[in-house]
Amino acid sequence: MIVVMQAGASADELAEVVRRIEELGFRAHVMHGVERQVIGCLGDEREKSGLHVLETIAGVSSVMPILSPYKLAARQLQAEPSVVAFGDNCRLGAGVVQVIAGPCSVENEEQIVETAKAVRAAGATALRGGAFKPRSSAYAFQGLGVEGLRLLRLAGDETGLPIVTELLDVHDLDVVLRYADVIQVGARNMQNFSLLKEIGKTRHPVVLKRGMAATIDEWLSSAEYILAGGNSEVVLCERGIRTFETATRNTLDLNAVPVVRDRTHLPIVVDPSHGTGVRRYVKPMALAAVAAGADGLMIEVHNNPDVALSDGAQSLRPEEFRELMQSLRPVVAAVGKEIAGERCE
Repeated sequence: MIVVMQAGASADELAEVVRRIEELGFRAHVMHGVERQVIGCLGDEREKSGLHVLETIAGVSSVMPILSPYKLAARQLQAEPSVVAFGDNCRLGAGVVQVIAGPCSVENEEQIVETAKAVRAAGATALRGGAFKPRSSAYAFQGLGVEGLRLLRLAGDETGLPIVTELLDVHDLDVVLRYADVIQVGARNMQNFSLLKEIGKTRHPVVLKRGMAATIDEWLSSAEYILAGGNSEVVLCERGIRTFETATRNTLDLNAVPVVRDRTHLPIVVDPSHGTGVRRYVKPMALAAVAAGADGLMIEVHNNPDVALSDGAQSLRPEEFRELMQSLRPVVAAVGKEIAGERCE
């Protein structure tokens, strides 16, 4: 349920509504809009019929149910888009296209620093890289672990780029928080609810990737686990879903961008690298994602993808990434936005 306050309701009236909600056994989540406040009532769904008594309190305009299974992520609760900020230049959801770029895996210092410098020079505003890698094969490169985090931080500090890296196991949460600016939850962990709950206890920005066979509602319900824990800094990432098509690694679902826009206030980025798995398809799908309304892109870039230890076939070379950034300009302008890296140079 949500309680919509009247325009101009006083702070005392708002406080009284919050007090009554908590008295009824629910948790109040206050959202401050431009004209009025909205309060989400979080708790046991079976008990929410009693919340209609709140309609009689001074300052309350209406009490309405949120029909979707995700309450805090729902557009009903917050009409204005959320903005998730990290680093000096990254503000996802603020109407400026952000580009997160870097290699699939951190392999050594020369590789990550050289790649970081290349993507920064081309206009990226955050550096991605994997230190802990979930691989389908037990014998594939699994990442450098903590040493990879250290090298990522080194490259980030040298270039001024905030760090985005994947967290696989709740036992690694503290060490990832020490090194990374943004936690990435990969597709395989989208419904690892124990992990999501622990991340929800932090206030660290999170990029939540869509599961490879997840519906949009399942994806948003996973985001709700993080939001319900108190962490509002959630970014969604469409990275392709598994279909019967074999020409590409996954099927990049650009339908998800306008659907997510309709259903939630959370920002969304698109990963055409994993979405296609084929280097030459990354650029056209990146352009299409921005045209569809994505807040940003996540692009895999490697200084020498022919010898990459993971995902070399879908990783752009630095010169290809630079060309992509140049090609984005007219598309970004056509949808009335700017590219963040260019504006902040």
